[in-house]
Formats: sequence, C-alpha cells, structure tokens
Amino acid sequence: MVGAAQHRSRPDGSSPHPLAPPVARPAHLRVRTRRCARAVTRAATRAHRPSGAAAHGRRSSVLGVHFVVMGCGRVGSTLAVALERHGHSVAVVDKDGQSFRRLGPGFEGRTVQGVGFDRDVLSEAGVQDAYAFAAVSSGDNSNILAARVAREVFGVENVAARIYDSARAEVYERLGIPTVATVKWTADQMVRRLLPRGVVPDYTDASGSVHLAEVSVPTSWVGTRLTELERVTSTRVAFVTRLGSARLPRPDTVHQEGDVLHLLVPDAAVTEVEKLLDAGPDPE
Repeated sequence: MVGAAQHRSRPDGSSPHPLAPPVARPAHLRVRTRRCARAVTRAATRAHRPSGAAAHGRRSSVLGVHFVVMGCGRVGSTLAVALERHGHSVAVVDKDGQSFRRLGPGFEGRTVQGVGFDRDVLSEAGVQDAYAFAAVSSGDNSNILAARVAREVFGVENVAARIYDSARAEVYERLGIPTVATVKWTADQMVRRLLPRGVVPDYTDASGSVHLAEVSVPTSWVGTRLTELERVTSTRVAFVTRLGSARLPRPDTVHQEGDVLHLLVPDAAVTEVEKLLDAGPDPE
C-alpha cells in the first residue's frame, strides 16, 4: 500500500516538491506500468464518444468516465472493482506491485506502480483526464498530498481522501478537501446501533454548524404531524425512513411507530433538541 510520503531526489540530494512545476526526467526513471489492452481501448472509446454535454468539459457527465484510485488495500481494491462494475474506466496506483493481486483476475483497469502523489505516476494513471480522484492509502499525509496534487496541479475537481485522524479530517474539510475519517465513521456507526434513541449525526457540514442527524423519537410522537415536531424542536425533517424505504415528508405527513427521522439540527441545539423530543409534543 502507499505509505509514508517519499520523494525522488535530485542529483544534488534535494527533493522536488510535488506541487512544483514538472521537470523532465530520463525515460529509464519513469515508473513501470501495466495496462490491460481492453481497458485502454475502452477508455479511449469513452474519451472520444460524442455526447450532448461534451461542450461542457470532461466532468459534465458521470456515464463512462475515468477514475483514479490511490492505494490498493482492501478499501482501494474494493472501490476500484465497484467503479469498474458501474461501467467506468479505473486506474489504481500503489507503490507495492503485489497489492494489485487484490483486484482479482477479472479487473480490466490500469495499474500503476509508484508513489501516489508523484506527478509522473499520476499522469501514467490518466489523472489529467479523470472525473474524480480517491486517495485511500494507509497514510494520512500521503492521501492529503495526493489529493492536493490531483486538484491543484491537474485540475481534478472531484477529490476525496481517507483520513484516520478525525481532527485533521475536519481541518481539511474546511480547506475544501472532502475526507472520510475512518475511525470516526466506524465509531458513529456503532453509536447509532447501540443507542436506543437520540441525535446521532449522519453528516456534518464543513463548518461544523449543522448536522443531518438520524433520530428515533419516543412513541409519544406517534400520530403527530411532522410539521408540529419541526415547530416544537426548531428543526427541519429532511426525510423519513419508513419500513426500510426513505421518503420526503409532506405537510400532512404524520409520525408513525417505527419511523426513523432524519433531521437538520444546528450544532448548538443538539442537547436541547434531544430534551424536547424526550418531552413529547405540546399538550393540546
């Protein structure tokens, strides 16, 4: 897997910064790559396929586009195979050539062995034509640096990085780099399944001021219109999960037993909202 950050050294021993302008290198120093002919042909066909949205650039459609995945561990390999099954072309980057075995014999995408934030390596992976870039290696620093290179050097708009340190993930979110904090996500999922009810955030905006929270409300709310629940709690019901299916609430939607509500809740009001829900609707 792609681990800690590594740089190629110049003859004088110094290391070029990944975000610096590119410097030509001898051919024998270029990264070794392994391509599948069918995947290259398919990607080329897609790249030249005419469409009504073509005038708007390479990111105007998500039908048959190119993805670059950095890191071929369990997450990266699973992601790459899933994207390919959805009809997209995929290139996977990892400095450990043995990791590509996780992709399985049926994978038809491109594999590039090298450091995931190196510009030449990313070029070999076709990042300049990518719709999106995912950095899911085991190193936080490598993931963030690779995401920055993909966005700032190659202009890829859709980037995401896996981060183990949840505190750092929030900082990078505010800098405009979408992150997935693995530890925090797992903890939130466990909390959601262990607590009988309460406000458990599904999503928090980059500023940390608003949560989209999954809420199992007390049975005292059964039969109450959701508009009344919104009035009492000063929240907004984004959608309702009923009998395993999500639906948008209407003005006359009534809370039923077993419903799971997904509320938009201000961060400063989470504790107060929990108290109001526990108290039940106002008596008529």
